[in-house]
Amino acid sequence: MNKLDLMQKANQMRNHIVTSVHAAKCGHPGGSLSAADIITYLYFEEMNVDAGSSDKEDRDRFVLSKGHVAPALYAALAMKGYFPEEELLKLRKTGAMLQGHPDMKGTPGVDMSAGSLGQGISVAAGMALSAKLSGYNYRVYTLLGDGEIQEGQVWEAAMFAGHRKLDNLVVIVDNNDLQIDGNIGDVCSPYPIAEKFEAFNFNVLTIDGHDFDAIDAAFKEAKETKGRPTAIIAKTIKGKGVSFMENEASWHGAAPNDEQYAIAMADLGKVGEALCQK
Repeated sequence: MNKLDLMQKANQMRNHIVTSVHAAKCGHPGGSLSAADIITYLYFEEMNVDAGSSDKEDRDRFVLSKGHVAPALYAALAMKGYFPEEELLKLRKTGAMLQGHPDMKGTPGVDMSAGSLGQGISVAAGMALSAKLSGYNYRVYTLLGDGEIQEGQVWEAAMFAGHRKLDNLVVIVDNNDLQIDGNIGDVCSPYPIAEKFEAFNFNVLTIDGHDFDAIDAAFKEAKETKGRPTAIIAKTIKGKGVSFMENEASWHGAAPNDEQYAIAMADLGKVGEALCQK
């Protein structure tokens, strides 16, 4: 898929994110929007996954460690055909498929349930080790929040992955610099992030997480790197694409009202129109 196609997919994903959170009247739009480009690239360019063979042993795995940004993952899965896009409008509804955090037992395409921050990278490292021990070639990707890496378990898992030389593991940090309580540097600074992963024997790449050329180059380098896992520190904008949500911590976990939803759809509509003219 070319760069323009990926940009259009990402904009479509952002439309789904805002629409589903608005319909639910609750959810986490800010981090979902900041991660949309990375998740778009993973599902439409990088990963060996297919809705028609979601139980194949040699498929790539994705663990959404920052499980509250499930709206972005659900949008990707719907767009890939794992379930009808109409399900997105039932987000967080009682008895519906799509709950507030990913559920591997109830949602097609979800490789690991998530919600308790810090745990996903441990599961992903275990999956990567399992591939090595079982002789499979699949790769494992996990997306973490930058606030999430304040959790100690993240660094235990990083130590394990580096020690085991899990070069089939890619850890992506959505570095939008904001968490629910504000700026991550003020709450409990995890900086310098790159140097921490380097200390645990990771190949570390810092990129613009909204630039598909940079994203593409980073994942290609990760595939070529042997003997070490890779950490991609993706610098992003929380609420990316929606004018009043961008760089606002208050949109970590809040749903737009009807008036705000209309503004958000207009913002994303302008992006879509501009992409159609390229």
